[in-house]
Amino acid sequence: MKTLIKYLSLIAIMVAANAPQAMAQNAEMADAFRAQGKIYVVVAVVLIVLAGLIVYLFMLDRKLTKLERMIDEKSQTKHKRKSF
Repeated sequence: MKTLIKYLSLIAIMVAANAPQAMAQNAEMADAFRAQGKIYVVVAVVLIVLAGLIVYLFMLDRKLTKLERMIDEKSQTKHKRKSF
């Protein structure tokens, strides 16, 4: 587990070190989108995708909570039957 954390932190440092260079290269594309008015379409698509992911995770959490409750109820009924 400690080695995994070390590797992940190393990757995070390497990504953070290269981020300013990547931002400088992509600024030209963002300027072009902004000049043509397409930046709003890009932002809208990104927001729609993020909203979809959030809704999906919320629904998945509700389903998992429901299944956990069902498992707990079944295990409690088994323990009650064994005690008699």
